[in-house]
Amino acid sequence: MPSLTDLRTPGVYVQELPSFPPSVAQVATAIPAFIGYTETAADSVGNSLHLVPTRITSPLEYQGYFGGAQNEEKITVAVTDAAAGISAVATLAAADKSKYALYYAMQLFFANGGGPCYVVSVGTYAAVPGAIAKADLGAGVTAVAAYDEPTLLVVPEGPGLSGTDYYDVMNTAIDQCANLQDRFTIMDAIYDASKTTDENMTQFRGDFARTDSLNYAAAYYPYLTTSLTLRYQESKTMVSVNGGTQAALNDASLKKAYYYAALDAIAKLVITLAPAAAMAGVYASVDASRGVWKAPANVSLRAVTGTTDFITDDENGNMNIDAATGKSVNAIRAFTGKGILVWGARTLDGNSNDFRYVPVRRLFITTEESIRKASSQFVFEPNDANTWVRVRAMIENYLTNLWRDGALAGSKPEQAFYVKVGLGATMTTDDVLNGRMIVEIGMAPARPAEFIVLRFVQTVQQS
Repeated sequence: MPSLTDLRTPGVYVQELPSFPPSVAQVATAIPAFIGYTETAADSVGNSLHLVPTRITSPLEYQGYFGGAQNEEKITVAVTDAAAGISAVATLAAADKSKYALYYAMQLFFANGGGPCYVVSVGTYAAVPGAIAKADLGAGVTAVAAYDEPTLLVVPEGPGLSGTDYYDVMNTAIDQCANLQDRFTIMDAIYDASKTTDENMTQFRGDFARTDSLNYAAAYYPYLTTSLTLRYQESKTMVSVNGGTQAALNDASLKKAYYYAALDAIAKLVITLAPAAAMAGVYASVDASRGVWKAPANVSLRAVTGTTDFITDDENGNMNIDAATGKSVNAIRAFTGKGILVWGARTLDGNSNDFRYVPVRRLFITTEESIRKASSQFVFEPNDANTWVRVRAMIENYLTNLWRDGALAGSKPEQAFYVKVGLGATMTTDDVLNGRMIVEIGMAPARPAEFIVLRFVQTVQQS
């Protein structure tokens, strides 16, 4: 309808007036981007997906675009046919294992509550055991920068590099997070079986020499033993019976009893993975059930049977707080009767009072991105009191809902947040003349109760 001053023809005109003020829609909080090697990389019509971040929602969709795991080709099985029965032991040397872990990492992600995510294929499999290249993984991380939706960066195969090379890739990821301010990196502290927990922590803090933007990442330790099933090629899996000549598992001459005994033995081979992918699933699960402000900790892991390192309370304390570097590493621990629990919720900036905790950092990432996107509708609007009131009301309504959900601390909204905008409050006349509308937002995030102290006092019986 034309404006009232433009009406010239007699008649009846209808105006529809907006009933509701503008609102802030919260962005998605746990959309990981996984970077790694895949069996294939093509869409449904055959177009290459190499270095193309691709959104998927299920393991089946992953297989449709990227295939499965690399077949192991160096498994040997020793079958013993004794009077007491048939037994078999399967062996796969560490040096012969495939280094391509993305497929299994995706299984662990979905098993632990993961949902929509992005996958970036940096290349297809080479001959077993294959090779992981820093340049490939770095290129994959860089490719995600152009995509707005991902909020988490995960490189499951990175620990297959040397420590310093892996942490170089993680530096690229953290740089992206700090520059874009809308995503967070989940990384692994490399586990070396020849070292103690404290020695591995010292190695990590030495190799990962970064000192800035540490609050945009969290590290987890140790690695996880899983219940996932290993993929292998029967024609290259060799079986010997009673120490005799080896034959392929699918050899027609191999007795059925020996074949099934070999299958059982192979099923017992353990797949060990770095924990970042499982943690991405935990982040997604906790965000969906509680909210991004809830710490992704004190949560049991699924499809996980154990850890590669048993962490004591003292070792956990050294991981959690390090006065020298401030680089906190979150423990994953086995507890009797409780299973495998995530037992840490700190960013790498563990000595920071502002962003020490993962949920606090991620809450600010979420609110900043949500409010930024909602505020774009006011670009080029008149920079006057009417616009300022609308902007302030929009942001206050959003933060009030966050406070009601438990994201912000305080018994009243005014104790939980404030929003300021306007001349004399956040702007000067010079700001207005130069087209700047400055909004100041303060929030009191709810911080996790990391240390619960129970004080018991013995008292005398009262009459």
